[in-house]
Amino acid sequence: MKNEEILKRLRDAKDYVSGQELCEFYGVSRTAIWKAIRQLEKDGYIIEAQNNKGYRLVEKNDMELFSKVEIESRLQTEWIGRKLIFHRETGSTNIDAKELAEKGEASGAVVVADMQTAGRGRRGRGWVSPSGKDIYMTIMLRPQCRPEKASVLTLVMALAVLEAISELLPQSCSIKWPNDIVMSGKKVCGILTEMSAELDGIHYVVIGAGINVNQEVLAEEICKTATSLQIECGKQINRAKLVARVLYHFEKYYSLFEKTWDFSGLVHQYNQFLVNRDREVCVLDPKGAFEGTARGINENGELLVERKSDGKVVQVYAGEVSVRGIYGYV
Repeated sequence: MKNEEILKRLRDAKDYVSGQELCEFYGVSRTAIWKAIRQLEKDGYIIEAQNNKGYRLVEKNDMELFSKVEIESRLQTEWIGRKLIFHRETGSTNIDAKELAEKGEASGAVVVADMQTAGRGRRGRGWVSPSGKDIYMTIMLRPQCRPEKASVLTLVMALAVLEAISELLPQSCSIKWPNDIVMSGKKVCGILTEMSAELDGIHYVVIGAGINVNQEVLAEEICKTATSLQIECGKQINRAKLVARVLYHFEKYYSLFEKTWDFSGLVHQYNQFLVNRDREVCVLDPKGAFEGTARGINENGELLVERKSDGKVVQVYAGEVSVRGIYGYV
């Protein structure tokens, strides 16, 4: 019996659960149940206890409920996140996940933090990481494929985040290639994938996601291109629930990736949510920028762009270039 199992049972019950029922279900003593309840209370949960009725969980707001036990009590995965490390504050969840990998941790380990002090975005850019507001999470994997195949995992994460957000919010969201989640034309999530590999094999891959969740106001330098879920929907979002749903959908999509070691099983779904599709874009290629019309992605996760100058469709690889809308961020 683990504390998260007791928490999940209390939450699912929606009313009092007798101590005897908990004892019989988990095959433990009343003292063991009492100790688990006391520990949950120390973790910040309010649990009412009444004679002849049992225990009842009183829900609190998201900021107070964002913890290891809260996330674990909401997990519905088979292996992703079953090893979960939670930090109230850390430098970077990607760095933490890489350290776990170097120590031999199994594939599927997840690191989640309430705050980062050294968060990073793509191309080494900083990532603003305040406490009590957002989600910073990283999945560590050991895919048994060639290194060049792993690049699409960032797109797998993008789909997982999009679907998880779509479950919780009525507002629509989409993907700006390759992996930014956008709402109302502004970014709510960035994804950073890093890999340790040799020519013929992968040691590990870490996929980090930073999601702007409950920020009411964003910093002036990013507010023109970024937004948060709370700004878009006007209410606080339960972060632990969102983390659990991201992991659920990631596991589901990763199983499709494993069947072919490419993105072929997810191309159609991804293209449905691609905000760049059939829009004019500017490809910022170090070899020379050019304009064209985005036509979707292929099974390798490359963006297909119909070049304006000659009508030729070229494959754009995310690791080499950036893509911007002709008239703005998207």
